[in-house]
Amino acid sequence: MNSISVFCGSSEGNDQFIIDTAYKLGAILAKSNITLVYGAAKIGIMGRVAQGTIDNNGKTIGVIPNFLRTKEIVNNQLTELIVTQNMHDRKVKMYEKSEGFMIIPGGFGTMDEFFEITTWGQLGLHTKPIGILNISGYYDALIAQCKVMVNKGFLKEENYNAVVIDHTIDGLLSKMKNYQPLPTPKWLKKEGL
Repeated sequence: MNSISVFCGSSEGNDQFIIDTAYKLGAILAKSNITLVYGAAKIGIMGRVAQGTIDNNGKTIGVIPNFLRTKEIVNNQLTELIVTQNMHDRKVKMYEKSEGFMIIPGGFGTMDEFFEITTWGQLGLHTKPIGILNISGYYDALIAQCKVMVNKGFLKEENYNAVVIDHTIDGLLSKMKNYQPLPTPKWLKKEGL
């Protein structure tokens, strides 16, 4: 895997372990020669991941919609900056630039990115690995809710199991590298996003 989109918060939150782990993730991606694809800001958790990558001479691709360039602080140290017209185009561009997706702590925007990319996978639009880095139990409730969806018959167990989960960076990267995608649904004609 040569590139991973990391979906995460534009805020830092208040858990120092999460902040430190975000930086460590960026450093590990750089040392593993994995390009970081992310939301282009130098603030928040996303800024910490990027700084970890930059400080360790890694490659960074930032993708940001034009209207957020005035609201978010764009990182000027990136290897590549891509400006899109809107939020949907941002997700599509991040999808195109990545061989996998990792979710770390964030808010509504992170949840939007996670659910959209996971839905694309469920529908057979891609077979790229999706991983949740469950730092400090941040995603325990989300994981529990997904299990409720399985138990109530709204989510197939194989689609739930297609998302790999770990609380360690190395453990999650290993699971993502060894990911076996679901077969593409027979009813689906691949026409792209």
